[in-house]
Amino acid sequence: MRVLPFMSKTALLPLLADGEFRSGQELADLMGVSRTAVWKQVNRIAAESGIEIESVKGKGYRIPGGIDLLDADRVRGALGERARSLLTRLEIQGSVDSTNSEVLRWVAQSGSSGLVCSAEQQTAGRGRRGRQWVSPYASNLYLSLLWEFSQGAAALEGLSLAVGVAVARALRACGVTAVQLKWPNDVLYDGAKLGGILLEMSGDAAGTCRVVIGVGLNVAMPREAAGAIDQAWTDVRSVSAGQPPGRNRLLAELLNELLPLAADFEQQGFAHWRDEWQALDAFAGEPVVLHTGSGQLAGVARGVDERGALQLETTTGVQSVYGGEISLRAAQ
Repeated sequence: MRVLPFMSKTALLPLLADGEFRSGQELADLMGVSRTAVWKQVNRIAAESGIEIESVKGKGYRIPGGIDLLDADRVRGALGERARSLLTRLEIQGSVDSTNSEVLRWVAQSGSSGLVCSAEQQTAGRGRRGRQWVSPYASNLYLSLLWEFSQGAAALEGLSLAVGVAVARALRACGVTAVQLKWPNDVLYDGAKLGGILLEMSGDAAGTCRVVIGVGLNVAMPREAAGAIDQAWTDVRSVSAGQPPGRNRLLAELLNELLPLAADFEQQGFAHWRDEWQALDAFAGEPVVLHTGSGQLAGVARGVDERGALQLETTTGVQSVYGGEISLRAAQ
């Protein structure tokens, strides 16, 4: 029998994913390694990923409650015809620094439209303004899609808002209703953050460019992993009335929405998505304070224009505010 110095999580975890006990000998036989190698890898996984693996003498190992691992074949099988035709590559990795960073590396290797990366875990997940995106193993969804656009950055105004609408549609298809959007790129449920969007561009801002569309969704966030989150948050499990959709279904529904959106956006523009975004606006008609690098600006949120700019009603009239390093907070 071979004794491997290292055994991938992707080999052992699927054998324990159903939550049932597997003896050390059964696992060793299935993987072609020694029982000692299994024991070492169980300890390694627990230390590196935080996944609880229970060990009971005479029964073996199990993950209490099981674990919902991503499966590329299951995701592809759940795609609609349009999304399937637009997807050129789907890669699900165990652990990456961030899925956006991984796709940006693909760009350097002449990547093309329709490349998708998801991962069980991010070790350096990013949100807007350099914030950390908490990314525990096999708990949430981290998705990045690469698309090439030919008309430059000006034709992509409002893209992040349209992506928010697409995410809300995907969640609705999975039974998660009452989702709202916060300008410019947060997904909320009852005022708490459910997900976020991060777009990153490479290439010619005036011509052909590639955009990485990154989406992070809290699906089943372990409470012990949430200590680093500095704002109110929730997850799909908590808002699904006890019947949360699986992560593979969620990922497929996201791709069913995001791939056609990316393919059609240059022709449709944000105007096509504006009314739906306005209907999901969490701060419509509310007094808000915009925090920018140069100070604060108070007013009443009056939705967005056809370019995706926030319409902020102030004492001097309505001002259009475009992206940048801006955070939106309800006025106290």
